[in-house]
Amino acid sequence: MDTEIAELLVGAVDLHVHPGPSPFPRRIGIFEAAQQARDSGFGAIVVKSHHHSMVSDVLAIQAALGEMPLPVFSGVALNNQVGGLNPYAVELALNQGGRIVWFPTIASAKHICVHNDELKFPRSSSAMRHSTAVSILDDEGNVTAEVRDILQLIRDGDMILAGGHLDADELNVLVTTALDMGLTRIVINHPNFVVGATVERCKEWAARGVFIEHSLCMYDDRSTFHNWPVDTLLEFIAAVGPEQTLLVSDLGQANNPLPVESYERVVRDLLDRGVEKPALRQVLTNGAKLLNL
Repeated sequence: MDTEIAELLVGAVDLHVHPGPSPFPRRIGIFEAAQQARDSGFGAIVVKSHHHSMVSDVLAIQAALGEMPLPVFSGVALNNQVGGLNPYAVELALNQGGRIVWFPTIASAKHICVHNDELKFPRSSSAMRHSTAVSILDDEGNVTAEVRDILQLIRDGDMILAGGHLDADELNVLVTTALDMGLTRIVINHPNFVVGATVERCKEWAARGVFIEHSLCMYDDRSTFHNWPVDTLLEFIAAVGPEQTLLVSDLGQANNPLPVESYERVVRDLLDRGVEKPALRQVLTNGAKLLNL
């Protein structure tokens, strides 16, 4: 890694790492992901599974992790495998130190609709029943009672609300409800992947204090998730502003670059395209504010 990029990555926070264990093939485990981030000077990482809360996985290796000066956090994604919109799963994750709740990802109706035909998405290495759609809305288009219960837990526990793979229109209802309930830590995951949120809509959300998260794997041409040129990322950053932008790896899958490798590649691309170093530092470290570091 060249010195210029190495300096920019000191204190970076990756809020979206996908290590094993997972039914999806993974290249690294939690400990390896933490080691690599530590060696590159990161300030913290958050590990994620689509299928189970990784909070207990982090706790299980806490003794080993305690030897390195890098906080490792996790949370829970509200898919079928944890009971969908399950306040009990959120409460357990919170009580064990979880920091993020991702609303449905692989169990969102939008994800299920496009998974087979359009997504460059991993396949499970073991036989699993198909996901069924988890909707956050009732017949009147309002969030359900379970969603309100979960939002209250997130708010009172000072956790981060992440939108997951919900459709942009569903997300807009969720964001509006969350803001009305007093939540202040809200993240939209990869707006142009599955979610289908336009630059303009992201700009509107950001103006309300919402953070827009971009997955570096989708701008790294070595990744199986590569979908867009870096110019697309630049368009989002210019519209939303570095103050409300997050850069995360969304990596750990087999056959993909390692998380730190994509940071090195894409940050260099952004720097070469004229993004100022202070702006890059901000989008790399905004996660620290969300995690209260």
